[in-house]
Amino acid sequence: MAPATLNAIAAPLRAYGAVVLEGYEEPHAEVLALVWGSRFDREHAQRLLDRRPGYVPQVLHAVEQAADLFDRLADAERNRLRSLIRRHRSLLSGWDNRRAPS
Repeated sequence: MAPATLNAIAAPLRAYGAVVLEGYEEPHAEVLALVWGSRFDREHAQRLLDRRPGYVPQVLHAVEQAADLFDRLADAERNRLRSLIRRHRSLLSGWDNRRAPS
């Protein structure tokens, strides 16, 4: 997967993810749910955005573009993206464990 494609897919998440996913116990699971199937789960994305209605106009176009890019990826590229999300979750989990008080 070209870095530009990955960056374009991840851009809305980087820009708005903290706000949109706030309050979820497993935000990475929510992100994986968006890309787990053969097509981007637009309905799930809409439900996530509906929780933060003030952000929908700002984010909706970017999410739609990311969804279109994801839908055009080859299967191997989709799997690589999922793997990167899982790796990110695992890295953050390890980082959180290191920061936890002993």
